[in-house]
Formats: sequence, C-alpha cells, structure tokens
Amino acid sequence: MSRIGRMPIAIPAGVTVELAENNKVTVKGPKGTLERVLPAEMEIKVEGAEIIVSRPNDLKKMKSLHGLTRTLIHNMVVGVTDGYEKKLEVNGVGYRAAKAGKVLTLSLGYSHPVEMTDPEGIETVLDGQNIITVKGIDKEKVGQFAAEIRDKRRPEPYKGKGIKYADEVIRRKVGKTGKK
Repeated sequence: MSRIGRMPIAIPAGVTVELAENNKVTVKGPKGTLERVLPAEMEIKVEGAEIIVSRPNDLKKMKSLHGLTRTLIHNMVVGVTDGYEKKLEVNGVGYRAAKAGKVLTLSLGYSHPVEMTDPEGIETVLDGQNIITVKGIDKEKVGQFAAEIRDKRRPEPYKGKGIKYADEVIRRKVGKTGKK
C-alpha cells in the first residue's frame, strides 16, 4: 500500500474543496483558487475536514498514481493557504537583476539584457540586486519559472558565476595551474 497515498489530507479552516466529474478538483483558499483534473481511476472523497484518496486495484500503474494524486491535492491545499516560493541568487561580477512592473531584467554578461515577464499567477520579488524570490500558489509553476530564470545563465564550476538556487551547492573545480 502506498504510504503517501494512504495518508488523509487535512483541510485547514478557510479552505473549500469541490469535486466535479472526471475527478476535477477545485481548491479555494485565502490566497486564491487552484483547479486540476486528476487521474480518473483514483477515487477521491471529502470526509468531514479531510480528503481521502483510494485506488481501485493493485496494478503497478494504480500504485504509482495513488501517491501522485494525493501529493498533487496536498500541494494545492498548501498552495492556497501558504503559497510557495523559491529563492535564486545571482553571483558574478557585473551580474545583476532589476525589476520594472512585471518585467524582470537580468544583466548576465551577454551583449544584451535578458528580459523575462512574470507569468500569470507568479510574482518575482527582488531583494537587493542579486536575490530573486519567485512566489505563487501553484508549486509546479513556481518551480518551472524559477528553473527558466536559472537557465538564462547556469552556475559554472570554476568561479561559481551564474544564477543558482539559494539552497543549491555548486561543486567547484580547480582551475588551470601555471608552468613550473
């Protein structure tokens, strides 16, 4: 039995969960509304103040979908109550970030500044010139946009220049050595 799939999801106060046909789950909370169509094979029930996900049989596909479905619903509930955020650091001489309205402008040593517009439901906040915080209620979108920002200039292993996640550790390499 899936350890994660079996656990009930507690619905906090101020959050409403609605189930429609085809397993369309809508979660409303203080931070906004999220909706998602989940695998039709899974059985989702709202019992009192918790959500229970169960699977029809023990086929390998059903086992893997069980834990996934439960986690997706849990992420939606956490998203509408607390929201998600990812922190990125810009490291390197002359590398900086600036924000104007919804446009994030990154100076990353290219011949042109890189401009990125915040997608729907995602907000980027600058802390100084080198710390970018990506905030939103949808975990998937927050992670995706943070990854897209990081992809503009990935950290390199010699000087550690580039954009990295705040909790990421860069494996450093030793550079060239001179002649003897």
